[in-house]
Amino acid sequence: MKKKKNENYLDNIPVINGDICWEEDDDHLIVIKQENKGFYSKIAQKFFDRPKVSNIHLDEFGSFVWKQIDGEKDIAEIGKSVSEEFGKDAEPLYERLSAYMFRLRDVKYISFRK
Repeated sequence: MKKKKNENYLDNIPVINGDICWEEDDDHLIVIKQENKGFYSKIAQKFFDRPKVSNIHLDEFGSFVWKQIDGEKDIAEIGKSVSEEFGKDAEPLYERLSAYMFRLRDVKYISFRK
């Protein structure tokens, strides 16, 4: 039986996927441009006037974290920056941060490297 190594998610380094388009709005918040692809999206665009690109607006916390993702900092380092910026408002810090990072990974906005 193989033993699993104890992996610390704080050691993961988030990297923004290269095909993600995003910009900073006038309020310095991040807007991710999500292209709606696929068969059902094409039908919705044609018959239900759905947009070809959706704008995903991140809040202040999400925008700050997004700007910290540079492919160099691990989650622990990003957490320290978040704590310095938001203080007690970021608590529970690492639970929130990990949930947010894994959500970004699930929607394929970022990936992790060790």
